[in-house]
Amino acid sequence: MDPRRTVDLAHALRSFSRAGLLDLRRPDQPALLRWELRRWGAQAASVRAAARRHGDGIALVDDLGELSFTELDRRSDALCLAWRGLGLDERSVVAVLCRDHRWLLDSLFAAAKLGATALLLNTGSAGPQLADIARGEGVTAIVHDEEFAEAVGHLPREIPRFTAWTDEPPPGGLGVAPRIDLAALIRRAPSGRPRPPGRAGAIVLLTSGTTGPPKGAPRRVRSLDAVAQLLDRVPWRAREATLVASPLFHGTGLAHALLAISLGSTLVLQRRFDAARTVRLAAEHRCTALVLVPTMLHRILALGPVDDADLSRLRIVLSAGSALSPDLVVRALDRFGDVLYNLYGSTEVATATVARPHELRRAPGTAGRCPRGCRIRLYDEDDRPIDRPNVQGRIFVTNGTRFDGYTGGGSRQVLDGLMSTGDVGHFDEDGLLFVDGRDDDMIVSGGENVFPGEIEDLLSSHPGIEEAVVVPVPDAEFGRRLKAFVVPAPGSRLTPEEVREYVRGSLARHKVPRDVVLVDDLPRTPTGKVLRRALT
Repeated sequence: MDPRRTVDLAHALRSFSRAGLLDLRRPDQPALLRWELRRWGAQAASVRAAARRHGDGIALVDDLGELSFTELDRRSDALCLAWRGLGLDERSVVAVLCRDHRWLLDSLFAAAKLGATALLLNTGSAGPQLADIARGEGVTAIVHDEEFAEAVGHLPREIPRFTAWTDEPPPGGLGVAPRIDLAALIRRAPSGRPRPPGRAGAIVLLTSGTTGPPKGAPRRVRSLDAVAQLLDRVPWRAREATLVASPLFHGTGLAHALLAISLGSTLVLQRRFDAARTVRLAAEHRCTALVLVPTMLHRILALGPVDDADLSRLRIVLSAGSALSPDLVVRALDRFGDVLYNLYGSTEVATATVARPHELRRAPGTAGRCPRGCRIRLYDEDDRPIDRPNVQGRIFVTNGTRFDGYTGGGSRQVLDGLMSTGDVGHFDEDGLLFVDGRDDDMIVSGGENVFPGEIEDLLSSHPGIEEAVVVPVPDAEFGRRLKAFVVPAPGSRLTPEEVREYVRGSLARHKVPRDVVLVDDLPRTPTGKVLRRALT
């Protein structure tokens, strides 16, 4: 084995022990975990191991109540056997269009135990887009909440529909075609436990589609690398409670939901994000961790203190999915204390870096450093590595958990074994990474490279601005120019000229947006990312 790999593995095992995932005094535990991973794959192995170790402990709290680890494991056993009886197998692609609740997890674990592919769909997708995705990904069955029945109606009729969440199941339950009530299916499933699949089940995540149509990014995990990287820079601990507010169809939400279950911690979910309810749920269930996207963090901070909601147990507030503005970082640290972690990564490369609280205190705009087992490097436009601080370049990552290419073909650029994230950034003198923006967002103005993120960070510090997004737009004379969309703070009498003057007072003239549009809100995906292609 490569000596560096041996050191990384030893470090990973120490991280597992520190978190309470393994007891290194039991030499059989690491071997058993690796054996289960090879047999079942990461998703199925995580729930099986958690049920074996934590049994009657509370695994999940959602809008329907509580489930134990044993119940969570047995429900997905039953669903796997029921699906197998209906003809689904390792070649099947099961699409899941659900909000955050037990049925999504049941479907994910059952597909993994079947050896099938689970395709997690964005709950904000329209019917025609769903039909395109289903064709492109070869969907053979779909699990959906009743609220999405109209959108799912755009799929071919021969694709079976399993209704996951409904206030009133369709008459006849199992016998109704093409809709089958998932609860009835589980109740009527054969008894017993499924046999291990011939291969590990895969998960396909869709890219956010903020700049174009979403693409499928498959993952079939049989190693401990992904877990080791999540544990390396964030102090996750076993048998606590984690509220995951980030949608589970998003990589961050899914990864940390599975991590909570693996650790024997209680996973707290809600179907729809509500800032005040999130705070109260975190207090009620004595949560030590909160996983969210920056928009959610912004809305929680805007609430101010919530009566009778004690969040003093929070040790981790982890934000991911889009950039954290420095102003939001400072406000979050001041409100919650030094518990904020900023995770940078992508659907394609998974985790790239994590910024810890002390790093965010010193440099609020940083994306942090790589976990152990991950490498990151910057390259210039001629594909040459950049080794100096404060020099901007394209960000490339390798970590052992990146994807192998889109389901529809193609991939990200790879240099020296590292994959492009599609972003541009720089390192400071201390080796902290700063993400400056998307490489395709850059415009050249006055002979200088301009990235909208720098201007957005500045505007977020203006007391009269709630949110701001800066996008490049076509220009007949210069090719492209900057346009700012600004949401004024409540009660603000902000004007476009005031916005331009604010930028002009801090940045070079070529970074001042020529156009400023005041809007009530910004178009977003369900994960909180701004739909920049909708802004022109």
